[in-house]
Amino acid sequence: MRYLSQRYAMPFKMAKGTLTDIGTEELAHMEIVAAIIHQLTRNLTMEEIKASGFGPYYIDHTTGIWPQAAGGVPFNACEFQSKGDAIADLVEDMAAEQKARVTYDNILRTISDPEICDPIRFLREREIVHFQRFGETLRNAVDNIETKNFYAYNPDFDTPPKEDCK
Repeated sequence: MRYLSQRYAMPFKMAKGTLTDIGTEELAHMEIVAAIIHQLTRNLTMEEIKASGFGPYYIDHTTGIWPQAAGGVPFNACEFQSKGDAIADLVEDMAAEQKARVTYDNILRTISDPEICDPIRFLREREIVHFQRFGETLRNAVDNIETKNFYAYNPDFDTPPKEDCK
């Protein structure tokens, strides 16, 4: 959702296209993860629910899919991280892709079932591609904002204050 939200303020067509493409693909990633979770939980017995630590989740959601972090923090709009500044948003996007890759690495360290590992490896590979595409997009944005702009501030917003603000 972050990428689809960020594209509206992105001043460059190439960056808007990248955000649209990757944002759409990330929705499919959520669907893949939700399908894996559904397949793993749909036939749990009450004994398995209690023994696995799945009880608190089950109490709130039964076996419905409710996106949340491994620590139990539910997904929320804070995950969108849309600042409206091309450089800030693209750097945040690269960080998000790296964090997703690390999460997939951690999942792969804790499980061995090939029916789970194979799609997780695929998702991990896509995060690496997304990181690279955002890196290319960031380079393009920096090159196109202003050639003498060493700090890559946003010239559309970073203007001197009005006289009455001095």
